[in-house]
Amino acid sequence: ALLTTSKQISGQLAEDAAQQHLQRHGLRLLCRNWTCRSGELDLVMLDGDTVVFVEVRYRRHAAWGGALESVDLRKQQKLIKAAQHFLQKESRWARHPCRFDVVALGAAADSAEKPNWIRNAFDG
Repeated sequence: ALLTTSKQISGQLAEDAAQQHLQRHGLRLLCRNWTCRSGELDLVMLDGDTVVFVEVRYRRHAAWGGALESVDLRKQQKLIKAAQHFLQKESRWARHPCRFDVVALGAAADSAEKPNWIRNAFDG
């Protein structure tokens, strides 16, 4: 019961699950919960030589649309700003290509449901 009441914990479990899912697909973790004035990056991963900024969305209810739509334009702009800060601070990655992915996870009850990994989520 504790897990469902604490957003913090379920958010962390969602990040664990997202991180494991991406690592199974060959991505390497650079850092997690990187914060700066303009926001927070849930996961920063490396996919080949591409730096991937991953926004993890956790939804208790099965509506997938919900998790994706929740990354609205304002949120995207905050993430892009945070990513720019990250690349300035961690200058060794600054010359690498980068992209923004979203990993949407459903409630733990249907954990058979694979994470929904949307690459290049902000293109379009």
